[in-house]
Amino acid sequence: MRPIKIVKNYIEHAEGSCLYSSGNTVALCVATVEEKVPPFIEKKVPVQGWVTAEYAMLPRAGIERSPRAKTSSGGRAQEISRLIGRSLRAVVDMQKLGKRTITLDCDVIKADGGTRTACVNGAFIALSMALKKLYKEGKIAENPLLDNVGAVSVGMVDGKLAVDLCYEQDVKADVDLNVVMTGRGRLIEVQGTAEHKPFTRKELDKMVDAAASAIKKIIALQKKAL
Repeated sequence: MRPIKIVKNYIEHAEGSCLYSSGNTVALCVATVEEKVPPFIEKKVPVQGWVTAEYAMLPRAGIERSPRAKTSSGGRAQEISRLIGRSLRAVVDMQKLGKRTITLDCDVIKADGGTRTACVNGAFIALSMALKKLYKEGKIAENPLLDNVGAVSVGMVDGKLAVDLCYEQDVKADVDLNVVMTGRGRLIEVQGTAEHKPFTRKELDKMVDAAASAIKKIIALQKKAL
């Protein structure tokens, strides 16, 4: 795995924030609490809250400039936004959150592979900080957080298993796999693609095992930071 660095409270006015780095991939993850919920949650009984995410890359996060509109509203950005949101909702008791929304803004400052997994990891820290703040202020009776969440990319590069792929590894990987897991080791999401040649079930199991081992280390760092 690449070196991980976590800087909490990076944004002063946010309910929770952190600058999360995995090697040369750097993401700013910021939590905002609003005392309202989307219309499709409004009508639900019993009352519950909502956790969502928005992902974007700065125009010069990569080697070349990407149009600003594309980095925040394109298909890839929307797909990753949904992934981050699903990952976080899997470990939050929405009824205990109450009638409020927590939005995680995840902006990639520097991209060198694994941006979506870095954002999941950083967003969890920002979310945890926001929930702790709500509890300390007496706005919720108990912390609705059920577990930690960690994510990492794995793949087969030149016939060998690799964990936490950088861009150079990612572009030539035969298999690209993103894994999201809880602290208890339960799977939330597995996104796997044979980029160049199909992979076996045995290779898939090895990659998921490697991801689980890496995610344990990531979650240990999250807990230390929090």
